[in-house]
Amino acid sequence: MKQYLGQTLLRTLMLTTLSVATLTLTACSESETAVAPEAAGPAYNTTLNMVDFMNLVLEPTADVLWESAGWVNSIESGYVELYPTTDEEWENVRRHSAMIIELGNALALPGRAVDNDAWVTYANGLSNAGILAMNAAAEQNQEDFFQAGAQLYSVCTACHQGYNAAVSRFASN
Repeated sequence: MKQYLGQTLLRTLMLTTLSVATLTLTACSESETAVAPEAAGPAYNTTLNMVDFMNLVLEPTADVLWESAGWVNSIESGYVELYPTTDEEWENVRRHSAMIIELGNALALPGRAVDNDAWVTYANGLSNAGILAMNAAAEQNQEDFFQAGAQLYSVCTACHQGYNAAVSRFASN
């Protein structure tokens, strides 16, 4: 009788252990392999159409950088350097450079990006030019700031040629 109870107890213990192990493995497996339902991505407000985005946001920001780099040599005023001359002026172009970085990101947002190929490449190029300009402004390096402005101009020109040359002040028609 003792042997029978021992075998029954052992069998019950083994079945219980096996059941617990199976439940544990099943629970782990399900949580590890379960695929979360696809959540809707964040909603971005892309109310501004591209013309307004360019005219009201991007172009005025870029103009601050372009009007703060290089020089003008005219009959009326002679040779005039456009670079910032005070810490406050350098900080202003640094802030606008940071805006260029984020405007590149805004152009790549779902709902605004025209495609995920060249458009996003140009948007990233815009951000990269902004990084160069921001770093040059932080160092108050005129030559690097000028080169960053040239890169910004190149990115804008290439994008306009590829996507809307008809409205571009950058691309020759």
